[in-house]
Amino acid sequence: MNSVAEKKKSVHAGHRERVRKEFFARGAEGWPDHRILELILFYAIPKGDVNPLAHELIDRFGSLSGVLDALPGELMKTPGVGEYTAALLKIFTAVLGRYLEERTGPGQMIHTVTEAGHVLAPYFYGARNEMAYILCLDAKEKLLGVRKISEGNHQNSDVTIRRVAEECLALRASFCYLAHNHVSGIALPSPEDINTTLVVREALAPLGVQMVDHLVFVDGDLVSIRESAASGKGGYRMVYPGRR
Repeated sequence: MNSVAEKKKSVHAGHRERVRKEFFARGAEGWPDHRILELILFYAIPKGDVNPLAHELIDRFGSLSGVLDALPGELMKTPGVGEYTAALLKIFTAVLGRYLEERTGPGQMIHTVTEAGHVLAPYFYGARNEMAYILCLDAKEKLLGVRKISEGNHQNSDVTIRRVAEECLALRASFCYLAHNHVSGIALPSPEDINTTLVVREALAPLGVQMVDHLVFVDGDLVSIRESAASGKGGYRMVYPGRR
Protein backbone atom coordinates (compact mmCIF):
# COMPACT_ATOMS: atom_id res chain seq x y z
CA MET A 1 0.00 0.00 0.00
CA ASN A 2 2.80 2.37 0.83
CA SER A 3 4.49 1.73 -2.51
CA VAL A 4 1.22 2.47 -4.35
CA ALA A 5 0.81 5.72 -2.43
CA GLU A 6 4.41 6.68 -3.17
CA LYS A 7 3.91 5.94 -6.86
CA LYS A 8 0.79 8.13 -7.03
CA LYS A 9 2.61 10.93 -5.24
CA SER A 10 5.48 10.69 -7.73
CA VAL A 11 3.10 10.83 -10.70
CA HIS A 12 1.35 13.95 -9.35
CA ALA A 13 4.68 15.66 -8.64
CA GLY A 14 5.91 14.85 -12.13
CA HIS A 15 2.70 16.14 -13.68
CA ARG A 16 2.97 19.49 -11.90
CA GLU A 17 6.55 19.92 -13.02
CA ARG A 18 5.67 19.10 -16.63
CA VAL A 19 2.80 21.61 -16.65
CA ARG A 20 5.02 24.34 -15.20
CA LYS A 21 7.80 23.67 -17.72
CA GLU A 22 5.34 23.74 -20.60
CA PHE A 23 3.93 27.04 -19.37
CA PHE A 24 7.38 28.63 -19.14
CA ALA A 25 8.33 27.31 -22.58
CA ARG A 26 5.20 28.16 -24.56
CA GLY A 27 2.80 30.08 -22.35
CA ALA A 28 -0.86 29.12 -21.91
CA GLU A 29 -2.14 29.99 -25.39
CA GLY A 30 -4.44 27.26 -26.64
CA TRP A 31 -4.84 25.68 -23.21
CA PRO A 32 -8.38 24.76 -22.15
CA ASP A 33 -9.81 26.65 -19.18
CA HIS A 34 -9.46 23.73 -16.78
CA ARG A 35 -5.73 23.39 -17.43
CA ILE A 36 -5.03 27.06 -16.73
CA LEU A 37 -7.09 26.77 -13.56
CA GLU A 38 -5.21 23.63 -12.61
CA LEU A 39 -1.91 25.53 -12.85
CA ILE A 40 -3.30 28.24 -10.56
CA LEU A 41 -4.53 25.64 -8.07
CA PHE A 42 -1.02 24.14 -7.80
CA TYR A 43 -0.06 27.18 -5.72
CA ALA A 44 -3.12 27.09 -3.46
CA ILE A 45 -3.12 23.34 -2.90
CA PRO A 46 0.53 22.19 -2.75
CA LYS A 47 -0.16 18.45 -2.69
CA GLY A 48 -2.39 16.03 -4.55
CA ASP A 49 -4.18 15.95 -7.91
CA VAL A 50 -6.11 19.18 -8.46
CA ASN A 51 -7.23 18.31 -11.99
CA PRO A 52 -10.64 16.99 -10.85
CA LEU A 53 -11.21 20.13 -8.77
CA ALA A 54 -10.35 22.34 -11.76
CA HIS A 55 -12.89 20.46 -13.89
CA GLU A 56 -15.54 20.71 -11.16
CA LEU A 57 -15.07 24.48 -10.81
CA ILE A 58 -15.26 25.04 -14.58
CA ASP A 59 -18.40 22.86 -14.78
CA ARG A 60 -20.03 24.74 -11.91
CA PHE A 61 -19.21 28.31 -12.98
CA GLY A 62 -19.15 27.78 -16.74
CA SER A 63 -15.70 29.10 -17.63
CA LEU A 64 -12.39 30.31 -16.23
CA SER A 65 -13.73 33.87 -16.14
CA GLY A 66 -16.81 32.60 -14.33
CA VAL A 67 -14.61 31.01 -11.67
CA LEU A 68 -12.50 34.16 -11.24
CA ASP A 69 -15.61 36.36 -11.05
CA ALA A 70 -17.38 34.17 -8.48
CA LEU A 71 -17.80 35.42 -4.92
CA PRO A 72 -15.52 33.80 -2.31
CA GLY A 73 -18.50 32.29 -0.49
CA GLU A 74 -19.72 30.65 -3.70
CA LEU A 75 -16.26 29.29 -4.47
CA MET A 76 -15.96 27.76 -1.01
CA LYS A 77 -19.22 25.83 -1.48
CA THR A 78 -17.21 23.59 -3.81
CA PRO A 79 -15.62 20.71 -1.83
CA GLY A 80 -11.87 21.16 -1.79
CA VAL A 81 -11.94 24.96 -2.05
CA GLY A 82 -10.96 26.60 1.22
CA GLU A 83 -10.30 30.18 2.22
CA TYR A 84 -6.74 30.25 0.86
CA THR A 85 -7.79 28.86 -2.52
CA ALA A 86 -10.68 31.33 -2.80
CA ALA A 87 -8.35 34.20 -1.85
CA LEU A 88 -5.79 33.21 -4.49
CA LEU A 89 -8.46 33.06 -7.21
CA LYS A 90 -9.78 36.50 -6.26
CA ILE A 91 -6.25 37.93 -6.20
CA PHE A 92 -5.92 37.15 -9.91
CA THR A 93 -8.73 39.51 -10.95
CA ALA A 94 -7.45 42.24 -8.62
CA VAL A 95 -3.90 41.97 -9.94
CA LEU A 96 -5.06 41.85 -13.57
CA GLY A 97 -7.13 45.00 -13.11
CA ARG A 98 -4.21 46.84 -11.50
CA TYR A 99 -1.80 45.62 -14.19
CA LEU A 100 -3.97 46.84 -17.05
CA GLU A 101 -4.69 50.09 -15.24
CA GLU A 102 -1.00 50.86 -14.80
CA ARG A 103 -0.18 49.98 -18.41
CA THR A 104 -2.55 52.72 -19.55
CA GLY A 105 -1.17 55.60 -17.53
CA PRO A 106 -1.36 59.36 -18.13
CA GLY A 107 0.06 60.44 -21.48
CA GLN A 108 -1.68 57.85 -23.67
CA MET A 109 -3.55 59.31 -26.65
CA ILE A 110 -7.28 58.53 -26.80
CA HIS A 111 -8.94 59.28 -30.14
CA THR A 112 -11.75 56.73 -30.34
CA VAL A 113 -14.42 55.02 -28.26
CA THR A 114 -12.52 51.74 -28.64
CA GLU A 115 -9.35 53.27 -27.19
CA ALA A 116 -11.30 54.80 -24.31
CA GLY A 117 -12.97 51.44 -23.72
CA HIS A 118 -9.62 49.64 -23.45
CA VAL A 119 -8.51 52.06 -20.74
CA LEU A 120 -11.77 51.95 -18.79
CA ALA A 121 -12.56 48.21 -19.00
CA PRO A 122 -10.16 47.09 -16.21
CA TYR A 123 -11.95 49.31 -13.69
CA PHE A 124 -15.07 47.16 -14.09
CA TYR A 125 -13.50 43.68 -14.00
CA GLY A 126 -15.30 41.50 -11.46
CA ALA A 127 -17.48 44.42 -10.30
CA ARG A 128 -20.51 43.35 -8.24
CA ASN A 129 -21.87 46.88 -7.77
CA GLU A 130 -22.69 49.56 -10.30
CA MET A 131 -19.83 52.03 -10.54
CA ALA A 132 -19.25 55.22 -12.53
CA TYR A 133 -15.90 56.60 -13.72
CA ILE A 134 -14.75 59.64 -15.65
CA LEU A 135 -11.87 59.52 -18.15
CA CYS A 136 -10.30 62.94 -18.71
CA LEU A 137 -8.32 64.17 -21.73
CA ASP A 138 -6.44 67.37 -22.49
CA ALA A 139 -6.99 69.52 -25.59
CA LYS A 140 -4.76 67.18 -27.65
CA GLU A 141 -6.74 64.14 -26.45
CA LYS A 142 -3.96 62.93 -24.20
CA LEU A 143 -5.06 60.91 -21.17
CA LEU A 144 -4.93 62.91 -17.95
CA GLY A 145 -6.44 60.35 -15.63
CA VAL A 146 -9.40 58.14 -14.68
CA ARG A 147 -11.36 58.90 -11.52
CA LYS A 148 -14.18 57.06 -9.74
CA ILE A 149 -17.33 59.15 -9.55
CA SER A 150 -19.64 56.86 -7.60
CA GLU A 151 -20.39 53.31 -6.54
CA GLY A 152 -23.88 52.04 -6.01
CA ASN A 153 -26.60 54.36 -7.25
CA HIS A 154 -24.99 56.54 -9.91
CA GLN A 155 -28.37 57.83 -11.08
CA ASN A 156 -28.30 60.76 -8.62
CA SER A 157 -27.65 63.42 -11.27
CA ASP A 158 -26.74 66.17 -8.80
CA VAL A 159 -23.99 64.04 -7.25
CA THR A 160 -22.75 62.90 -10.65
CA ILE A 161 -22.59 66.44 -12.04
CA ARG A 162 -20.72 67.79 -9.03
CA ARG A 163 -18.17 64.97 -8.94
CA VAL A 164 -17.60 64.99 -12.69
CA ALA A 165 -17.13 68.77 -12.72
CA GLU A 166 -14.72 68.62 -9.77
CA GLU A 167 -12.56 65.94 -11.39
CA CYS A 168 -12.55 67.61 -14.80
CA LEU A 169 -11.53 70.94 -13.30
CA ALA A 170 -8.90 69.35 -11.06
CA LEU A 171 -7.30 67.62 -14.05
CA ARG A 172 -7.83 70.63 -16.35
CA ALA A 173 -9.63 68.46 -18.85
CA SER A 174 -10.89 69.60 -22.25
CA PHE A 175 -12.65 66.34 -23.11
CA CYS A 176 -14.05 63.49 -21.05
CA TYR A 177 -15.80 60.14 -21.25
CA LEU A 178 -18.34 59.10 -18.62
CA ALA A 179 -18.59 55.34 -18.03
CA HIS A 180 -20.55 52.99 -15.82
CA ASN A 181 -21.45 49.31 -15.68
CA HIS A 182 -24.71 47.39 -15.64
CA VAL A 183 -24.67 44.44 -13.24
CA SER A 184 -28.00 43.26 -14.65
CA GLY A 185 -26.28 41.88 -17.75
CA ILE A 186 -28.41 44.08 -20.03
CA ALA A 187 -26.30 46.38 -22.21
CA LEU A 188 -29.13 48.55 -23.53
CA PRO A 189 -28.80 52.11 -22.12
CA SER A 190 -31.66 52.91 -19.76
CA PRO A 191 -33.71 56.14 -19.82
CA GLU A 192 -31.81 57.17 -16.67
CA ASP A 193 -28.49 56.63 -18.49
CA ILE A 194 -29.62 58.85 -21.33
CA ASN A 195 -30.89 61.54 -18.98
CA THR A 196 -27.61 61.49 -17.03
CA THR A 197 -25.70 61.83 -20.30
CA LEU A 198 -27.67 64.88 -21.39
CA VAL A 199 -27.58 66.60 -18.00
CA VAL A 200 -23.86 66.05 -17.41
CA ARG A 201 -22.91 67.07 -20.94
CA GLU A 202 -24.88 70.31 -20.67
CA ALA A 203 -23.44 71.07 -17.23
CA LEU A 204 -19.85 70.63 -18.44
CA ALA A 205 -20.18 72.79 -21.56
CA PRO A 206 -19.97 76.16 -19.70
CA LEU A 207 -16.80 74.86 -18.00
CA GLY A 208 -15.13 74.37 -21.37
CA VAL A 209 -15.25 70.56 -21.15
CA GLN A 210 -16.78 68.49 -23.94
CA MET A 211 -18.27 65.17 -22.91
CA VAL A 212 -17.35 62.91 -25.83
CA ASP A 213 -19.45 59.91 -24.92
CA HIS A 214 -21.05 57.87 -22.16
CA LEU A 215 -20.02 54.20 -22.19
CA VAL A 216 -21.99 51.35 -20.64
CA PHE A 217 -20.00 48.21 -19.71
CA VAL A 218 -21.58 44.77 -19.36
CA ASP A 219 -19.53 41.59 -18.86
CA GLY A 220 -16.49 42.89 -20.74
CA ASP A 221 -18.48 44.45 -23.59
CA LEU A 222 -19.35 48.11 -23.97
CA VAL A 223 -22.10 50.15 -25.56
CA SER A 224 -21.61 53.75 -26.68
CA ILE A 225 -24.63 55.90 -25.87
CA ARG A 226 -23.49 58.34 -28.54
CA GLU A 227 -23.45 55.63 -31.21
CA SER A 228 -26.76 54.24 -29.95
CA ALA A 229 -28.25 57.71 -30.27
CA ALA A 230 -26.89 58.15 -33.78
CA SER A 231 -28.47 54.87 -34.85
CA GLY A 232 -31.80 55.87 -33.33
CA LYS A 233 -32.04 52.79 -31.10
CA GLY A 234 -34.55 53.14 -28.31
CA GLY A 235 -36.52 55.92 -30.00
CA TYR A 236 -34.41 58.83 -28.77
CA ARG A 237 -32.10 61.24 -30.51
CA MET A 238 -29.15 63.22 -29.17
CA VAL A 239 -27.01 65.71 -31.06
CA TYR A 240 -23.32 65.78 -30.12
CA PRO A 241 -21.08 68.67 -31.07
CA GLY A 242 -17.46 68.20 -32.10
CA ARG A 243 -15.47 66.32 -34.69
CA ARG A 244 -15.73 62.79 -33.34
